[in-house]
Amino acid sequence: MARLIRKCNDFGAGGVSVAIGELAPGLDIELDKVPKKYAGLDGTELAISESQERMAIVIAPEDEAEFMGYAAQENLEATRVAVVTESPRLVLRWRGKTIVDISRAFLDTNGAPQSTAVEVVLPDRRETPLGQIYSQSVRDALDGGDVRGALISSLSDLNVASQRGLIEMFDSSIGAATVTMPFGGLYQQTPTQAMAALLPVSSGTTRATSLMAYGFDPVISRFSPYHGAVYAVTMSIARVVASGGDPRRIHFTFQEYFRRMVESSDWSEPMTALLGAFEAQCRYGLASIGGKDSMSGSFNDIHVPPTLVSFAVDMADADDIITPELKSAGNELILVEIPVDDDDLPVYDEVLSIYDKVAGLIKEHSVVSAWALDGSGIAPAVSQMAFGNRLGYRIDALSARELFRARPGDLLLEVVPGRRIGEVTDTGSFVYSIGGGETSLTVMEAFRAWSGTLENVFRTTAGAGADSPEVDMPLYHEGSIHVCTHRTAKPRVFIPVFPGTNCEYDSARAFERAGAETEILIFRNRDEEDIRASVREFADAIDRAQMIMFPGGFSAGDEPDGSAKFFATAFRADRLRGAVDRLLNERDGLALGICNGFQAMIKLGLVPNGSITGQTPESPTLTFNTIGRHISRMAYVKVVSDKSPWLMGATQGGVYVDPASHGEGRFVAPQHVLKELVRAGQVATVYCDPDGRVTMDDAWNINGSYMAIEGITSPDGRCYGKMCHAERRGDHVAINITGEQDMKLFESGVRYFAG
Repeated sequence: MARLIRKCNDFGAGGVSVAIGELAPGLDIELDKVPKKYAGLDGTELAISESQERMAIVIAPEDEAEFMGYAAQENLEATRVAVVTESPRLVLRWRGKTIVDISRAFLDTNGAPQSTAVEVVLPDRRETPLGQIYSQSVRDALDGGDVRGALISSLSDLNVASQRGLIEMFDSSIGAATVTMPFGGLYQQTPTQAMAALLPVSSGTTRATSLMAYGFDPVISRFSPYHGAVYAVTMSIARVVASGGDPRRIHFTFQEYFRRMVESSDWSEPMTALLGAFEAQCRYGLASIGGKDSMSGSFNDIHVPPTLVSFAVDMADADDIITPELKSAGNELILVEIPVDDDDLPVYDEVLSIYDKVAGLIKEHSVVSAWALDGSGIAPAVSQMAFGNRLGYRIDALSARELFRARPGDLLLEVVPGRRIGEVTDTGSFVYSIGGGETSLTVMEAFRAWSGTLENVFRTTAGAGADSPEVDMPLYHEGSIHVCTHRTAKPRVFIPVFPGTNCEYDSARAFERAGAETEILIFRNRDEEDIRASVREFADAIDRAQMIMFPGGFSAGDEPDGSAKFFATAFRADRLRGAVDRLLNERDGLALGICNGFQAMIKLGLVPNGSITGQTPESPTLTFNTIGRHISRMAYVKVVSDKSPWLMGATQGGVYVDPASHGEGRFVAPQHVLKELVRAGQVATVYCDPDGRVTMDDAWNINGSYMAIEGITSPDGRCYGKMCHAERRGDHVAINITGEQDMKLFESGVRYFAG
């Protein structure tokens, strides 16, 4: 399809006419043909309506039929709504009338030229926040000699406090290419400062990693938009460097946000901010390749602070990526300070030289963790580094005020020689040796302050805490598992795709890496003929396969209580039901369902019954997570049964860590059904803590499943459904998570057929 596309543009805030109008000098657009979500829109509304999921594409007339065929295969609506014309004019037609006919030359002027006078407002140098302590509560605590109280106050501050409950609402593991999960360490509590993801490849592997980090300090920006922009750029570079990037290869994109422009002095903010960003780019020798402005941020007399956020983008080798959680007791903590001039601006050449040296040390693996500091200072930074593995630290080379003063652009490193300020410990305490005395607090005291600020707004647990009961889950030994009598060296896996499915490529790669071949087909539902044809194609594909894989995603949009209904409805059709029966009963086939696919298998009855039976009121089901929202995090899973061929390669009693990403993953069933599943060995995997303790504590039993059940099988083990995404693994994936990620699930499926 891509080779047929001449130009394309997504529908954004400008609406239909802007999205299409940018593609060619002359266009004749028929608004009546634009697909609508809502009836009753007039021509003007159609022309300016936004639709983020649409795209405008230019196709040569001779390629139209072929392109439409490809779109149909992908179950996509494609409609010709405009033609390119020789006349350089934008023409909009609606209901047979021309409602717009504008010269392209006029549109290219962007309207009448505008200008304004700008009164530059200089900052008050007596109130510079650079190098100062931002928080009044922290200052008050230090004035009273209370270092412990200062740290608690700093960690509780809204600008520092944990945002985990918000971040976990979004899927962070899709694509099996996430190098660093949003929170790392054994306890997944140290936030990462940069996005790191492998470039997507359709086959094979890659170490090529994209890095992106942002920089912005609202306090500095309010003091001086010029300084704010300079340090936004600098901090974004520092965060990329602290993650393993190359400071010489960075490019930027900016997001600006300012008050409504009324007086000439108001224009000082955007002008000085843009000048600061431009100066930083020139002095660092790094360019911005895009940006977006958002005006205005005013409501009556309330204004946003002058905001220019810098996003630094870089490429790196996955082997060079490091993560910020403290790694080991005995390592040294090193402070790397950047020089500033008399105007409180970075000495650009020297800063780059320092960043170059740090990047070199990271490539040499001399640095095992790093944190780019900001306005909150050292103490809350190193505390966040400690939370992930619940290590302690001792700092003995700084005064109390040095621990909390603003340090935008400075770096804190674990191990490398430099200005040593302390060391990592295994005591579980944070200790500050200041002026001959010591102040200490436990890691959990600090953690509660950091994690508690937003807990009532964006909850991370539903309330079942560490005092929740353990689950009595014995290991089940089958003795022998079902033996395949239809051997093949390279089994075929059929992967059905429905609207909303998003894990088909991850699943296919996992099977192909294990030695299988895969066939992916999309269930088309644009009209009745599409549905009939899809049923025929799916049945034929199942007849060609030895395994069927129900992949994850959000089938039919994952509407409330609707996950996997589309899957289940389609597979109850007689033709598909018969094909699945033949696969399982005549060819010793296997079936696997993950996440949304597990939901489909439960609705069909493939688990726990082993055939398509549907559900009864007594059947197990999957319902909303106890926290009441989507969860995206890594989950520890214990293998408790050896009944299934899918788990031949796993260690019974072994603990594995897999990505979880679901809103309806809570396994529930009547008590007598649960007991029978356990007795029969059909409970295959359960949620646990890193030490293998099975518990109802929702820090580990992430969705509140009954008996902490994560996955179950059919009576003979050949059908297996589980919630966590075992397919989302690979080299350099989730490197900041402690634990074994590979339970050899897909290799076991291939081995079952190969013998």
